[in-house]
Amino acid sequence: MAVAKEMMGSSSFVSSSKVFLNSTYGFQQKQNRFLFVKPVWVPMEQKRRVHLRKAAKVPVVAAISEDLIKAKAKAVPAQKEKAVEFKVTATITIRNKNKEDFKETLVKHFDAFTDMIGRNVVLELISTEEDPKTMAPKRSKEAVLKDWSKKANVKAEKVYYTAEFTVDSNFGVPGAITVTNKHQKEFFLESITIEDFAYGPLHFPCNSWVQSNKHHPGKRIFFTNQPYLPDQTPKGLRALREKELDDLRGNGKGVRKLSDRVYDFDVYNDLGNPDKGIDYARPMLGGEKVPYPRRCRTGRGPSETDMEAESRVEKPLPIYVPRDEQFEESKQNAFSAGRLRAVLHNLLPQLKASISAHNRDLNSFSDIDGLYKEGLLLKLGFHETVKKLPKMVSKLQESSEGLLKYETPKVVSKDKFAWLRDDEFGRQALAGVNPVNIERLASFPPVSKLDPEIYGPQESALKEEHIAGQLNGMTIQQALDENKLFMVDYHDIYLPFLDRINALDGRKSYATRTIFFLTPSGTLKPVAIELSLPHTSPNSRSKRVVTPPVDATTNWIWQLAKAHVCSNDAGVHQLVNHWLRTHACMEPFILAAHRQLSAMHPIFKLLDPHMRYTLEINALARQSLISADGVIENCFTPGRYCMEMSAAAYRSHWRFDKEGLPADLIRRGIAVPDPTQPHGLKLLIEDYPYASDGLLIWNALENWVRTYVNRYYPNSSLVCNDRELQQWYHESVHVGHADLSKESWWPSLKTTDDLVSILTTLIWLASAQHAALNFGQYPYGGYVPNRPPLMRRLIPDENDLEYANFLADPQKYFLSALPSLLQATKFMAVVDTLSTHSPDEEYLGERQHPSIWSGDAEIVEAFFGFSAEIRRIEKEIEKRNADPNLKNRCGAGVLPYELLAPSSGPGVTCRGVPNSVSI
Repeated sequence: MAVAKEMMGSSSFVSSSKVFLNSTYGFQQKQNRFLFVKPVWVPMEQKRRVHLRKAAKVPVVAAISEDLIKAKAKAVPAQKEKAVEFKVTATITIRNKNKEDFKETLVKHFDAFTDMIGRNVVLELISTEEDPKTMAPKRSKEAVLKDWSKKANVKAEKVYYTAEFTVDSNFGVPGAITVTNKHQKEFFLESITIEDFAYGPLHFPCNSWVQSNKHHPGKRIFFTNQPYLPDQTPKGLRALREKELDDLRGNGKGVRKLSDRVYDFDVYNDLGNPDKGIDYARPMLGGEKVPYPRRCRTGRGPSETDMEAESRVEKPLPIYVPRDEQFEESKQNAFSAGRLRAVLHNLLPQLKASISAHNRDLNSFSDIDGLYKEGLLLKLGFHETVKKLPKMVSKLQESSEGLLKYETPKVVSKDKFAWLRDDEFGRQALAGVNPVNIERLASFPPVSKLDPEIYGPQESALKEEHIAGQLNGMTIQQALDENKLFMVDYHDIYLPFLDRINALDGRKSYATRTIFFLTPSGTLKPVAIELSLPHTSPNSRSKRVVTPPVDATTNWIWQLAKAHVCSNDAGVHQLVNHWLRTHACMEPFILAAHRQLSAMHPIFKLLDPHMRYTLEINALARQSLISADGVIENCFTPGRYCMEMSAAAYRSHWRFDKEGLPADLIRRGIAVPDPTQPHGLKLLIEDYPYASDGLLIWNALENWVRTYVNRYYPNSSLVCNDRELQQWYHESVHVGHADLSKESWWPSLKTTDDLVSILTTLIWLASAQHAALNFGQYPYGGYVPNRPPLMRRLIPDENDLEYANFLADPQKYFLSALPSLLQATKFMAVVDTLSTHSPDEEYLGERQHPSIWSGDAEIVEAFFGFSAEIRRIEKEIEKRNADPNLKNRCGAGVLPYELLAPSSGPGVTCRGVPNSVSI
């Protein structure tokens, strides 16, 4: 034993067959030898704390010459030694809750008492090796968590405990730990580190709630940070690997408890509440009739009046997601403290009767300005009323002077009237909160793809004379040939719903098309807006074209037309690009990952930070945002048809193979392949901030993912033969996206290139794409005239009775077409909360436990290389925002484009790229 200790020393060793890292992150290929008989990946400088925005230092690896090892080996007599027992110490990190209610405090003290009499936390160490006699994994003797009762009153965020295991010298390399919680109360186990093995510390990242054995019998299993493909799993861990996955899949039966850790699929049959009446019934989304992605199953029983509709759980009662998917305490506090809760759950129900009489129009633009200076209650005269209301939250009383007083949105913070200008209207199509619908106009006039038998002629009302004089002397054909004409087209997605939308009280909409001309300075100039209504008869005038103004009257008509375009844009942004493409379509891949990929699987380790909080935020959305009479229905023009419109887009427009940024840009005709570029594309609009910044991030992600994938899959046969990986992708497609699973466009998963493409797309959607679409919602939408989420009036023509009122007071007519004062503030409260970063946010290039999230030290260093590249991109974005030649992001009063700048502080910042869809 003394010789062995001298040979192995106390340093951390790294074993590897080959350093795979490519030149992207500056690593050289080399060959290492195993330094001991039973190798284990050990992260180097494990106690190093690395802030990922600082350059990572490459650690020095201790090494021993082969001659020394051989010399020591000769000194050991060739005889079989009897196994000797020795002790190893584990450090267990448990995270405390900052706030506990009375019941939790009582149970905590009870657990502290019973811990002293044997009802404690028990751990067992499991080897990677099997016992040759029993053919079962080698196990240590059970160890007890020490000093639980002594530390029960420690107020620190993290509390460190120890346990002492007894193992023998033939135990082998530990690969797992089981934990049994004999207390009454759950606890959050962050990590376990085991010292005293000769080859260095072993790390077990846990980050999980361990439930009481009373409620969840059985032992929890936690594996080391060493990644293993399924076929490479050590014999001692194979059965545990399967058991853990079986536990996570569940049996698909019964109602889920909030403490469960079961991941399963279900349809969206919980958005309506038919028990409240027919007005609250909503169609089931998911299935042959209305295709839609699947969501997390809760197992709740049916409603009383509709057996196909799941019964509702309303706020403030929690809705099920697996326990480890729920918000951590700081995130929950930040979310709950948002205006969303204050407005919708505390204030409005108590003031509903009074305020309903004040649900008035915006009378002037000063009404809107007052929301940032005075707050809604002062505007409505309820300042004193709130102070007198019983049971109001103390926060509301304390801040009553500023209640519903909003920060000035960035879009009007530098230039109060920028939103009125056509150049800003065009700029936001490239650098606003919804920059993903602009497309190159391939032919003129545009043509609808809708069935003409149902929706009337496919031909557009746009004519050459509408735009011919606005193209800098070009003919339309020249402008098309030189890629100067672009379009934002919402005709086909809105028209099938317009009859029903316009029949709703206080909702009026067109199906819009907007044509833009790319000016020599690189900005977009709107040259025509087509407004379509349902085709009612062969002679009906269902289409109207509005062009830039020539006098006062046409100026107000033009402003109304742009407002209707922005309202269309707001609906498609929220229901399709944001909710459907980043929230709903990601959920099946996350559910399948937890069900089919072991925590030991290297691909699970790669995806893990990009799945954080998504199931929880989606569940909250089903409960109060996208549900019947929820925030989305109340705030957006399509009203009760919002989610049906989302489902229609899923059926007709969504394709996973086009969700990656390069494929999407090519599909929209905005880019063409160019092998001379680092990302392989040339943008036809050079100053397109979303695309140009996005391609930097896409390229960094793709290089990181390729480096990672090549490490574990040096050839494509390993991809094909990885049963967990194949089951994950198969279940994501054939169960999670079952309604579209037969489509031919689904990528195959047969090669390493296939895997790199699929993973890069998923990580892009969860991080950069969601950030680009989410965190500008308040900065751009918080000023309602800039992006009205709903419109209440159509544009009058000379034959309408309202035309005289319009001519007499066009500003009043314009404001009356926007949301009411109360609708506006409700919307502002929602997007303010959705645009807010929480204090515990993890941004692209960051991870929990950055040095030990993987036991593969070379992969950890590759991740530091990726982090350094993300920091470089951030500096490049700052440089671009200061370039006066880039007029879509730099200029007098122009907002810099920072939505893809990776880092951010907490709050509404209009920047920052979190790892996951977390809000």
